[in-house]
Amino acid sequence: MSASVYTIGDNIVLKAGLTRTATGDRTCRVVGLLPAADRGENQYRVRFGTENFERRIVESDIDTSETASSARKDEALEAAPRGPWLKPASIRIGK
Repeated sequence: MSASVYTIGDNIVLKAGLTRTATGDRTCRVVGLLPAADRGENQYRVRFGTENFERRIVESDIDTSETASSARKDEALEAAPRGPWLKPASIRIGK
């Protein structure tokens, strides 16, 4: 059994054609790890943001190149400075 590449909370991109609409958003979030399938592939429970149910997928259903590029975008967003966009100390009130 191979180690899981993705963990709970990771965003992944599925290959085209696995969802109802090939042109729709293929990004989903891993919500659970399942035991390996018959072929030895890792299985995951995933959920799309617009759906209220979970899907079971195997590792070969994941588009690794798209997932890697979306992970880089997520890392860039996390690297941005955090904090409120409105700083009360910068507000000046005229008298």
